[in-house]
Amino acid sequence: MIGISKILGKSLPLPSSTPPADPKMAAPGAPILEPPSPPPKAPAPPPPPLSPLDGALPAPPRGLQAPIPLPPPPPPPAAAVGMAPPRVFGLEKSRLLQEALAKAGPVPKAREDARRLLKLHKDRFRSDLQWMLFCADLPSLIQEGPQCGLVALWMAGTLLSPPSGVPLERLVQVAVERGYTAQGEMFSVADMGRLAEETLGCQAELLRGGLGGPNRGLVLQHLVAGHPVLIPYDEDFNHEPCRRRGHKAHWAVSSGVLLGVQHVPSLDYTEDPELPGLFHPVPGRPCRPPSLPGEEAPGATYLLSKQGKSWHYQLWDYDQIQDSNLQLTEFSPSRATDGQVYVVPTGGVQAGLCGQALLLRPRDSCH
Repeated sequence: MIGISKILGKSLPLPSSTPPADPKMAAPGAPILEPPSPPPKAPAPPPPPLSPLDGALPAPPRGLQAPIPLPPPPPPPAAAVGMAPPRVFGLEKSRLLQEALAKAGPVPKAREDARRLLKLHKDRFRSDLQWMLFCADLPSLIQEGPQCGLVALWMAGTLLSPPSGVPLERLVQVAVERGYTAQGEMFSVADMGRLAEETLGCQAELLRGGLGGPNRGLVLQHLVAGHPVLIPYDEDFNHEPCRRRGHKAHWAVSSGVLLGVQHVPSLDYTEDPELPGLFHPVPGRPCRPPSLPGEEAPGATYLLSKQGKSWHYQLWDYDQIQDSNLQLTEFSPSRATDGQVYVVPTGGVQAGLCGQALLLRPRDSCH
């Protein structure tokens, strides 16, 4: 190797154990040598000028050296290193449902969902009757934890308050401050009425004695007029009313009614284009109120309702929810032993919920 260096007029030694460095990664100003090989060849053409960045970085190791392990990943951002967000009961389930809702598209309108239910369960609805649908559109909101009553009130509030509405957080805040709830639960229809009047600026009429008798006509007239009704009931696995003595106490908001009648006034109502036998009030025209089916009169009555565990409407037989509402008598044993704090009125669930409902209407509305 010394002879080759002298022939080339250079004094840079080249270790025999290390291959030559890549010309492109050489340090600035260093002479570029072709690797010796017998017989000697002419020197290769000079490399292109080096980039400033090439000179700023040291040449990486070459040859049969062991690879240098990758550096450890950077630490997580400061926000993730700090305290984890507080655990909210039901939050994970709520997020999953909201993601499913986003994938499912926009929330269906009341008329569209009622039409879907009629097609899906056509065996439930008598073919010898004509059906009249009165409904007001409600948004959907999936509850987080035991907030079914406040979520139902929030949905109802969209028909009662200005377009901007009242945030659910505001309803929860006031309910806690007034001592109506500890974590969103509402076991008093009377407290719900006071909360509605304070936060939504609406009229709240408390019904006692069940949904039958004279209260039946009040509820149906209220819904035909387009106003919401809040109803406590026992919730079954499919969210429909059942009878569990109050152990599954839940809240729903009804914003519509489906009436099965013998005859529909032809001037004030129009037949549905997709479902023959289903009629709607003519938009923009004051319609004559229908003859409401009574408890003993022929016909059928279903409430169009929503609750905080689904974004779809449901059609419930009036007698079904009336029976469920009238047997709310006991506090759930599982809740009594779950270690949580609940606000229950004097007299328990029976005094606070049983046989009661809440009619809500705008402040300037007449009865």
